[in-house]
Amino acid sequence: MNNENIQKAIFWILLAASCIPLVHAPMALVAGIVFGIAVGNPWGKSVSVWTKRLLQISVVGLGFGMNLPVLIATGKSAFLYTAVSIALTMGIGLLLGKLFKTPKQTSTLISFGTAICGGSAIAAMAPVIKAESEETGVALATIFTLNSLALILFPPLGHLLNMTQEQFGIWSALAIHDTSSVVGAASAFGAVALGIGTTVKLTRALWIMPSALIGSWLNKAGGKVSIPLFIIGFVLAAVIKTLLPQFDTVWHGVNSVAKQSLVVTLFMIGSGLTREVLAKTGIKPLAQGVSLWVIVSAISCLAIMQGLIH
Repeated sequence: MNNENIQKAIFWILLAASCIPLVHAPMALVAGIVFGIAVGNPWGKSVSVWTKRLLQISVVGLGFGMNLPVLIATGKSAFLYTAVSIALTMGIGLLLGKLFKTPKQTSTLISFGTAICGGSAIAAMAPVIKAESEETGVALATIFTLNSLALILFPPLGHLLNMTQEQFGIWSALAIHDTSSVVGAASAFGAVALGIGTTVKLTRALWIMPSALIGSWLNKAGGKVSIPLFIIGFVLAAVIKTLLPQFDTVWHGVNSVAKQSLVVTLFMIGSGLTREVLAKTGIKPLAQGVSLWVIVSAISCLAIMQGLIH
């Protein structure tokens, strides 16, 4: 068996493993990155074509996990500071991207992922701004690295700062990227923190739709604005799920498949991060991501401790 066949065999084995529910997004992304760096992607650019298609399908499926009225009702009090924090995070992130000279698309994805809900937000925005799979992979790798650090650092920091359950729940929702990581950190702090953190984070997730549409408008070609079909699909899925609650078991199943499909997609994206791509990218995206995360965490923590956000 020649080297190319061995590469393909390993790729298919890891791809199949990514379909197993026990395998989570960070694991799949890391496996893809290790594969891409150590072995090299035998499929080249053709993988990125399928990656984009699977990414869009996954985003539509994620809509079946949204219950719009519940999120809107429980998140009314969080609406204002959520909107302000998203706008500030995007603005600061893009400025940092220029400062560190991060490639434009990667900078946008890192800023968007930090502002809203990490990997899911990046997955939704990447096709809208026509980001290459390598750019998406770099942004996701940056976000997932910081998610892992947040799970370790936030609970002890919250105790060190003598935060209440309510304060920590809000802080984790504003400063940690992915919803799953918010749930992990908040649950380690307490049940009340978990409930508040999850609610506020899901309220932020609602901003994926309008933000992606704004991104589409800013990325218009020839003065013509088009709404991406997968964003329409995401909205329709959320509406269907809300209007037909009697089929919740079905919607939950579809949403679970979509989440695992996103895991498979992340493996494929990671596999495109070869040594050549990483050498071309450098440490600029990581420097931008870390700087933005530290600034957002510090500002939101100060605002919460001073009672400006409650």
